[in-house]
Amino acid sequence: MRVVFVHGACVRDGSWWWHLAAAALRERGIGSVAPALPSCGEGDRPAGPHGPGLPEDVAAVRAALAGGDEPIVVVAHSYGGIVASEAAAGVGAVRHLVYVSSYLPEPGESLSTFGAEVPPPFLDFDPDGGTFGARPELFAETFAQDCPPGIVREAADRLARQTLAVTGQPVRAAAWHDVPTTYLVCAEDRGTPAAAQRAFSRRADTAVEVASGHHPFLSRPQTVAELVAGLG
Repeated sequence: MRVVFVHGACVRDGSWWWHLAAAALRERGIGSVAPALPSCGEGDRPAGPHGPGLPEDVAAVRAALAGGDEPIVVVAHSYGGIVASEAAAGVGAVRHLVYVSSYLPEPGESLSTFGAEVPPPFLDFDPDGGTFGARPELFAETFAQDCPPGIVREAADRLARQTLAVTGQPVRAAAWHDVPTTYLVCAEDRGTPAAAQRAFSRRADTAVEVASGHHPFLSRPQTVAELVAGLG
């Protein structure tokens, strides 16, 4: 069994965001990878009006899923659910999908499908610059209120501007229709309300709730690792 982690929006260095859960999985003999998402400026092109978007993110994750017949569990966080839904479609090695405080889109749906009419205060949109990002001054209280202070500081250093176009680019496939799917509801999430998560979870086969904020793999990594390891 191998795990492919897909990080969320407006951050870089995916392997760092998952490192605590990845370490807990290694203790159980399970390896993992966390591909970079080009739309977050993690490739050779910067985010922006002409920068990489959802298709490039999908290609990056799909490349990580290729090569070998070892069973794969895909664990996607927040925006990562948009990416993973398309990237995992038709990949025979993918045996389970785990969505963490995430989106489960139907084909034709995008981030903007689920957005509020008024942008949330913790996000900053720059239409002229073609990017959006999390407001650093609101990051800790919105997304990491239950994380250790040191982790919060390291996380804040990894915030990134992301290509704004990804918010309107629709997915072309929904792997969760064909692959067993578990949804992890983060009941104390201040970024994605628990009510919205529970609505998404009704599209999944199984829903599990945990008393955590937006990043349970940083605040409760053993809980996440136990859930994922139990799917193998």
